[in-house]
Amino acid sequence: MDKKVVVKLSKINKSFNGVPTLVDVDFELREGEVLALLGENGAGKSTLMKILSGIYTRDSGKMEIFGEDIETQSTALAKKQGIAIIHQELNMCQHLTVAENIFLGREKMKAFGLVVDQKYINQKSAELLKRLNIDIDPTTITSSLSVSKQQIVEIAKALSTNARILIMDEPTSALTSKEIEVLFNIVRKLREEGVAIVYISHRLEELKHIVDRVSIMRDGHYITSMDFDENNMPQIIAHMVGREIKERFPRVECELGKKIFEVKNLNAGRLVKNINFEVFEGEIVGIAGLMGAGRTETTRAIFGVDPKDSGEIFVDGLEVKINSVADAIKAGIVLAPEDRKRDGLCTKLSVRENIALSNLDWICNGLSVVNKTHENEITNKQVKDLQIKLPSPDILAGSLSGGNQQKVVIGKWLSRQSRVVIFDEPTRGVDVAAKVEIYNIMNALKQQGIAVLFVSSELPEVMGIADRIIVMCDGRITGQMKSSDATQEKILTLATTFEKKIKLKGK
Repeated sequence: MDKKVVVKLSKINKSFNGVPTLVDVDFELREGEVLALLGENGAGKSTLMKILSGIYTRDSGKMEIFGEDIETQSTALAKKQGIAIIHQELNMCQHLTVAENIFLGREKMKAFGLVVDQKYINQKSAELLKRLNIDIDPTTITSSLSVSKQQIVEIAKALSTNARILIMDEPTSALTSKEIEVLFNIVRKLREEGVAIVYISHRLEELKHIVDRVSIMRDGHYITSMDFDENNMPQIIAHMVGREIKERFPRVECELGKKIFEVKNLNAGRLVKNINFEVFEGEIVGIAGLMGAGRTETTRAIFGVDPKDSGEIFVDGLEVKINSVADAIKAGIVLAPEDRKRDGLCTKLSVRENIALSNLDWICNGLSVVNKTHENEITNKQVKDLQIKLPSPDILAGSLSGGNQQKVVIGKWLSRQSRVVIFDEPTRGVDVAAKVEIYNIMNALKQQGIAVLFVSSELPEVMGIADRIIVMCDGRITGQMKSSDATQEKILTLATTFEKKIKLKGK
């Protein structure tokens, strides 16, 4: 028996500044199903869902929700219809508590409607978080939470509205494997309750666990829909990118050369304990581990973002003193951070200005005036080399798709003659084709004799791209191996190997 259609969009069109983003797009969602909405970054997926949820207004086309024609959709009307959206980029008020974020705009009041009933919203938030099997205190200030836990709060906020249509835009991009499984269990339960779920994800390996059907978009156009079958994955990818991707993890073999980068006895806070490793010419070193293992904290300490307690760092055999980000850049060490919008980009500045900011010393030639010729040269080179898709370098960085934003973050550093390039979750929220492009950037650096170090929570990615894998747990390195010897079981065993306290005999 066919399930009831709850959303039907026909010939939807949307343009921004005269540039078409959606062209005659059709979309159908059924009751009690999980529909994967797939496509490359910039395909129009998020725009279509923002039209459905009332954030954007369509230029033309027909919208039916629960069989009713909707002339003008709005966020207020969408809430009444039971539509909730979990955005790819976190949308939290950082200065508020977890409970205040969850009930923002829907606060229960007391004292004649003058005071928020904190006890009530804290209690209800605790119940929601318990349902998610996540230990977060509702009274915690949101800014103190990790990215992954803020994502969980976003999910709890959406579920608190008793949504009948739930849109999940990259919900697992910052979650651990344990948190992802909790989320999947919630998705299955909601599906059984008849909730219609739109699931947007670039992690195609997730689809087999929860997805019933897929709809595919490309370059703002609707391409096709089909029942999900894991055996159709090559066909699904080909529909997404318009061509066949033969190798998801392109590997380039290089001869191992001299030691470029070395870290000795690095300690920084609670999650960086006695870190020692080396990176050689002609290799990519991946850092694996579970959330909270200290991977990001290690990269931040190396790059001078967070203070070190002790340790030595060497580049090309010479010790470098790093007490700030400026020291690291001067030493030839650069970092593409985990949270590109918060730490990697100025989203309110143009792509040109973002790339220029990290290279002002060269662009200005020691003067106080920007040399526009030099600025254009480095911007145009990075846009061309990295195939950044944009109408103009003067477009705001925040308006680009996730994959293109990541390329801008990388591009601003590649303009420098760096010796060590560190990537922290470089493909998070990036589509399958853009991932391959980023892998090829890493391979090109490796071929140029530059030390490449990258952190990833996706084990297939670490095993597919890294030549050598370092595994961390509880702030320590618990082991390392060549990728040719690695298995997911070996990595996970080391990633859960906490330090054992050994009692020495006779002491």
